[in-house]
Amino acid sequence: MPMRSLVQFRQNGTRGVAALDDSGDAWRVAGSRTTLELAQEALSQRATLGEIAMARRSNAIDLTEVELLCAIDHDDTAHLLVTGTGLTHLGSAEGRDKMHRAAEAGGATDSMRMFLEGLEGGKPARGQIGQQPEWFYKGDGSILVAPNAALTMPGFANDGGEEPEIAGIYVIDADGRPCRLGFALGNEFSDHMTERHNYLWLAHSKLRQAALGPELLLGELPSDVRGISRILRDGTVLWERPFLTGESNMSHSIANLEHHHFKNPVFRRPGDVHVHFFGTATLSFADGIAPQAGDIFEIEADAFSFAVRNPLARQPADAIVTISAL
Repeated sequence: MPMRSLVQFRQNGTRGVAALDDSGDAWRVAGSRTTLELAQEALSQRATLGEIAMARRSNAIDLTEVELLCAIDHDDTAHLLVTGTGLTHLGSAEGRDKMHRAAEAGGATDSMRMFLEGLEGGKPARGQIGQQPEWFYKGDGSILVAPNAALTMPGFANDGGEEPEIAGIYVIDADGRPCRLGFALGNEFSDHMTERHNYLWLAHSKLRQAALGPELLLGELPSDVRGISRILRDGTVLWERPFLTGESNMSHSIANLEHHHFKNPVFRRPGDVHVHFFGTATLSFADGIAPQAGDIFEIEADAFSFAVRNPLARQPADAIVTISAL
């Protein structure tokens, strides 16, 4: 039976990779400590990740008895880049437009114009270049938060809100060509109050952690992915909403988003890993929800076997950063 996804885990202090088949059964992948190592082997053998995992399948493993890790990581976190795009989903402009319309009386906001341009030109014909999306940088591999670990609001943050998204996972081969390993479910996590104050502060709002689920979905992303995003407080559901993603529910094609990220040569450095979030249309912030420390974010989707679950924490207020001259 073909392998549909990979999961990184740690058991008794030792790392490993498991492969899940279409029935949901999990099998150890012999001789592999990380998914990145497996990907590098696939590149050297000119094989797919699924083929390598199938060839290395060993004994069954119960993933409820191990520590689940992020779907991808890198031993040198500076060589893993976390980025993303916004206003990419049908309906994604509504909440954003509400946030910014107060700053511009009458007419469409920049957000709405960007959304409409993507709606018109975000799905070009094969081989054509479409409209570029909104793009942002979040950080390096050190910002990725593993399953069940805390997403932490910095002391300077005004908000710590969830963003249920799918991310593409890539490695750059020795010739500088991006190779997609698969897709992961995540919580892009942002400061929506900062963004609402001024759209030009979008970059400030994005420089936060991001949670990544444990599962790397191999092959192509289904065109219609349906999920649920919820916030739990004191053991009960505070807020819950369905979300839609996949190209059928997006104003941009995956290929167009990938082109406009990797067209920059600096993002085609051999050996680097990229986690690129594709955006969302569903936010609790748009419904007036203000998450608090101790709340739990929970995101699940039908294309993935595992939910992304993380509690919210808050750092104390930061002191001013002082600079020393040399």
